[in-house]
Amino acid sequence: VEARDSLREGIPVNTVRVLDQRGESALGKPQGNYVTLTLEGLSSREEGIFPRSVRAVADELFGLLQTIPPSALVLVAGLGNRAITPDAVGPKVHQNVLVTRHLVRQMPEHFGALRPVASLAAEVMGTTGVESGELVRAVCEKLKPACVVAVDALASRSLKRLCRTVQISDTGITPGSGVGNHRMGLTRDTLGVPVIALGVPTVVDGATLAADLLGSDDLPDLNEGRDLLVTPKDIDSQVNDLAKVIGYGISMALQPGMTVEELELLLS
Repeated sequence: VEARDSLREGIPVNTVRVLDQRGESALGKPQGNYVTLTLEGLSSREEGIFPRSVRAVADELFGLLQTIPPSALVLVAGLGNRAITPDAVGPKVHQNVLVTRHLVRQMPEHFGALRPVASLAAEVMGTTGVESGELVRAVCEKLKPACVVAVDALASRSLKRLCRTVQISDTGITPGSGVGNHRMGLTRDTLGVPVIALGVPTVVDGATLAADLLGSDDLPDLNEGRDLLVTPKDIDSQVNDLAKVIGYGISMALQPGMTVEELELLLS
């Protein structure tokens, strides 16, 4: 395992690389890259934090996209339930992604320099009757993208990370796993293409909350606490802010050279 801390646009970035099976056993994570950006100033509206956060997310994501040809189609999948605010990160990111596939195909003389990007909001089985993983796989079989960028809300193991971090990995994601509701995973094995996952922790369970408040590193044995999920009181505004940062960051990573101001004009 390799780990390093750095700053990007003044934002703390922690990067962990799991290199082999020994690393997998030690961390319980598959081989790959895991990046965590800490966006402390976003909720307090620190001056200049929004464009800096967008550029930081874009730069880290761009680094994981180096093996994808610049003209290849990328599919963005926003996972989650838009009717439940803490779980609406994915659908809201979908609304903040610059989609260009139709433009590149229909007007190549004007938009041929852009990467083709498609996006969908893959809702939960409870509202569609279709697993989000099945929906994304079906779209992949039709569109044949070179890569999938999946976005979802996460359950945090620390109060300090709640709505304060953006986590990026190139190993895929399993929707619902953070709240014990495991579904079909979105990985290279299930979709047939590389999957980059972005997540934001928006809830903690009662046991984690108790452990943090007690200053304990071990989670207490609270069966009831596992079913209790806690989220910040201003979760609606925080989800909106984080979804915009991630959506713009994805768009900038997929369209190098585009600025935050240009995205604001195109998406607002």
